Amino acid sequence: MNPFEQHGALSWSELITSDPEAAKTFYGELFGWTLKPRQMGRSVQNVIEVAGQEMGHIAPIPPSQPQMKSTWGTFITVDNVAETAAKATELGGKVLMPPLTAPDVGTFALIQDPQGALFAIVHYESAA
Repeated sequence: MNPFEQHGALSWSELITSDPEAAKTFYGELFGWTLKPRQMGRSVQNVIEVAGQEMGHIAPIPPSQPQMKSTWGTFITVDNVAETAAKATELGGKVLMPPLTAPDVGTFALIQDPQGALFAIVHYESAA
């Protein structure tokens, strides 16, 4: 199974943190992760690799969100972001950020489940 192509697979994790350098040291040493800096948009993010497979990234808190607390986010692969977002709404969830396309990545949206938990759904460009 390729989690970047399999509908319903947990495919990517990201840590948004106030101290990316400290997080790199902590998680790198704790789990033996390889962390590689990569320019993504306006910031440098540190891509997490496990056994040569990219699994997520560590990034700074966006300047536009200075009050944001450090948090982990989960991306779940879907076949169609718009359809899945609509179904989440039908089932009592909320679309907090409507579908957005990131060049060279794919389309994603931020959802809140009926209990208040947040997660992102994504359809990767390479799976199209």
